[in-house]
This record gives sequence, C-alpha cells and structure tokens, in this order.
Amino acid sequence: MMELVFASNNRHKVDEVQSIAGDKFLIRSLDEIGCYDEIPETGNTFEANAGQKSRFIYERYNLACFADDSGLEIDALNGEPGVDSAHYSGSRDFGNNIALVLEKLGNNSERRARFRTVISLIIDGTEHLFEGSIEGRITETISGTRGFGYDPIFIPSGYDITFAEMDAAEKNRISHRAIAVHKMIGFLRTL
Repeated sequence: MMELVFASNNRHKVDEVQSIAGDKFLIRSLDEIGCYDEIPETGNTFEANAGQKSRFIYERYNLACFADDSGLEIDALNGEPGVDSAHYSGSRDFGNNIALVLEKLGNNSERRARFRTVISLIIDGTEHLFEGSIEGRITETISGTRGFGYDPIFIPSGYDITFAEMDAAEKNRISHRAIAVHKMIGFLRTL
C-alpha cells in the first residue's frame, strides 16, 4: 500500500480523498505525521499555493506528499472569491464567506460559477500537477447541511440540488476535488 501525506488537517478533505483513493493508498494528514506548522499560502494562483504547500512538506519530512488549493470562481464577480475562497470575508468562517458572496451577487441573474482544484504531488522531488473543475451556479439562498465551505450555495450543472444536499458518495463522484484526485491516482498507478 502506498502512503501519501495530504498537506491538510481538514478532516472532511482527507476523508473525501481517502474514499476516492481506495484501499491501495493510505492518505495521512499533517496531524498524523506530527506537522503542526502554519504552512504558507502566499501565491496568487491555485497552482502556486498547492505547490508551496507540497514543497513545504516534502522539504521538511522527505515524504511523498500532495497538497491542493481549491476555490470557487463566480463569473459575475470576475472570478471571486478564487484563491481567497477560504478567507473571502476576512475570516475563515464560511457562514460569513457565504453571506458575502450572496450579498455581492444580490439579485444578479448571472450566477454561473465553478469549483476548481489544483493538486501538486511531489514524489522523489518531482512535482506533478492535476486539475479538476466542475461548472454550476450559485443559489440565492443556503440549502443543505452536508459538506463544507460553499457547498450549501453551489448547484453543479445537471443537478437541481446543492453539494450540501448530496450524500458524500454522490458528491465524491462528481466534485472538482474528485476529478483532480482521480487524475492523480491514475498517474500513481502507472508508476
């Protein structure tokens, strides 16, 4: 079984990736390797932030690792919140972040958006990038209690429910992170 460190302590994300990766891979969190450092994310793109996090772990622990950077891009807000998705309102409180998105959109009928994830995988010092995205739209009100982040206001294309109304298995099958993780796992199986 291949072990990979996921440069995250977000239990939702770690569990989501483990369920996608299956039993041929063991996904370990930062906590599980004893990393309690605040990992910098100072890039202005998803690629830069993901790479910064994976390099931080690889350089300090010399372990096969990956990191992701994800965000919500809303067309009517010129791509915001984008790389600032986690702290869009000035805090990491997603209730506040969601409220700000809905306030900025107001009654705007243009609600197209996408979730994007970029994964930076480092094995033996070499970085590999994988991207996933899913198109959808932003709701006018919060709906659903599952998931995390902006899930209660994002309806993926082809659906009439938000990510927060889907069960984990359904979301994991179609999410932006799932798409990127499947690409990464496919690559790892060729090694």
